[in-house]
Amino acid sequence: TMRTPGPQRLAPQLLQSTILMLLPVLVLLAPSVDGCTTVLATKDATEDGSSLAAHSNDGEGTTDPRLVVVPAADHEDGAMREIHYALEEYPRYVDKSRGVKEYYPTGNQTARKPIGHIPQVPHTYKYFEETYGVINEKQVGIAESTCSGIFGAKAAGHGGTALMSVDTLSQLAMERAKTAREAVELMGAMAEKYGFYGAGSFEGTAESLLVIDPHEGWVFHILPDPTGTSAIWVAQRVPDGHVTVVPNIFVIRVVDLDDDKNFVGSRSMFDIAKERGLWTPGTPFDFTAIFSEGEYVHKYYCGRRLWRAYSLLDPSQEFPSEYDDLRAASPYPF
Repeated sequence: TMRTPGPQRLAPQLLQSTILMLLPVLVLLAPSVDGCTTVLATKDATEDGSSLAAHSNDGEGTTDPRLVVVPAADHEDGAMREIHYALEEYPRYVDKSRGVKEYYPTGNQTARKPIGHIPQVPHTYKYFEETYGVINEKQVGIAESTCSGIFGAKAAGHGGTALMSVDTLSQLAMERAKTAREAVELMGAMAEKYGFYGAGSFEGTAESLLVIDPHEGWVFHILPDPTGTSAIWVAQRVPDGHVTVVPNIFVIRVVDLDDDKNFVGSRSMFDIAKERGLWTPGTPFDFTAIFSEGEYVHKYYCGRRLWRAYSLLDPSQEFPSEYDDLRAASPYPF
């Protein structure tokens, strides 16, 4: 698979400028749709040694824009954590159980009923939250981009049994994880155990999160399993000194779970792919080619953003602006 060339040092201002320069491109290429582009830069790729994750949460015009602080909390033995159906429009959450005054019922609002419960941990961390968890007191941060996937599922109480949305997974990671690796492992385990459901709109039924801490960054991909009761997921560590981009499509290619420094994921992915004739054992296991449905809306919806981002990040390389099938061709770096 392709990789970005050598360690590159990018000033935070340059990365910010790159992201801002991408926005007009998105508007020109897809005026009637929305897109979420995420960018991750590892600490050795930035001038001041910061790990950076950027996220354009464009939503569909009705996204609840509030940024709130979820306080740290101690919990009694045997306490249960409420799981709510994921809504992104205002008000995305109405309840007092998480101690956020902005979420308390007002006017004619009534507290929403949870769709399920999971065991609570003794202590949860303080963090910022918008539609998704943003960053916690341990400096674990998250950026999100919805992706297409070949399987879909429905939430408990909404025609299915799955409890975990990407919103909920990101919140649990903020509450419980001290490192980026802990975050991806926790989210994967929760989704496998309790089931995962995606957006299911034109955006697709799968998700991607970029997860950072002060020392490293990971790309996390997830989709429901064929039964709708569990999940298929993988996470790949971004090499030190590198930058990666996720524009509403999976970008993780050949998976090697034996390389546990750089990969973690659900072991079930191999059997599922084999049983459905999506992969032949002994050949490279290309996660994107196997489980993605490719670009939605139109060709170039995702690929043009990848091409432009990498062209801005490394003008010395001539990245191809044309390709046949982004899902299968892998024309751009991880």
